Amino acid sequence: MKWQGRRQSDNVEDRRGMSSKGKVVAGGGIIGIIVLLLQIFGGDTGKMVAPVLEQMNQQPTTQQTEQRELTTEEKELGQFAATVLADTEDIWTKIFRDNQIGEYEKPKMVLFTDAVQTACGGASSASGPFYCPADHKVYMDLRFFEELRTRFGAKGGDFAIAYVIAHEVGHHIQTLLGTSQKVRQAQQGKSKVEANKLSVCLELQADFYAGLWAHYNKKYLEAGDIEEALSAAHAVGDDAIQSKMQGHVVPDSFTHGSSEQRMKWFMKGYNSGDINQHDTFKEEL
Repeated sequence: MKWQGRRQSDNVEDRRGMSSKGKVVAGGGIIGIIVLLLQIFGGDTGKMVAPVLEQMNQQPTTQQTEQRELTTEEKELGQFAATVLADTEDIWTKIFRDNQIGEYEKPKMVLFTDAVQTACGGASSASGPFYCPADHKVYMDLRFFEELRTRFGAKGGDFAIAYVIAHEVGHHIQTLLGTSQKVRQAQQGKSKVEANKLSVCLELQADFYAGLWAHYNKKYLEAGDIEEALSAAHAVGDDAIQSKMQGHVVPDSFTHGSSEQRMKWFMKGYNSGDINQHDTFKEEL
């Protein structure tokens, strides 16, 4: 992705390099929530229907105790993330206005190392990137992407990072539009399997929004970028992660969607460029 020398978002809070101590609880990220549930429940991810972070109570405040100088590579990654966030700001502002949705409220992004305190509770880097609806912030430990490549087989590359940021911003869009709240309400009283299906549709819609963002960001894309995004989407499919972590797949426990579904909906957003084709609930349920 062509990003150097371009506008960076002012809505980035960089907490990297700050060592922290205090009680933290792993939150619900794009990979971390599935890995966490596999560790706790032996693969039965349906035991936790809604994303963990939305159900957490406030944890004790994490204390920042030390700060080190970031490496050149870390600084560059932060600049890249801030550029991607700026692109999401520009594009979603235009999409909201063009579709008469209203004024787009820009989310903030917090970069952290090891652990972080949020309005949704504490989280560790094992959670993976996640969005907290209580404070409208995207949280990312950028070291996650090396694990995505080495442990889960993604190709890597800068656009894998861009895809994940765009996906988490997609959850912000769902919060602004009221979709997330409606899904949580609809999950009440549902069976574990039915509630999981709703969660999958919510995640696939965030993938669609990521693809939609990429569609309108084409002038900055380079050869191989979409392949990097698809590789990341494949790596974070429930079936791919379950197969890697436990050696078998339990479709009824899916909460984020299969690799095929995640790639399909990203590409639907990318190819269509039409926000009105976002209804994953109609097509997947």
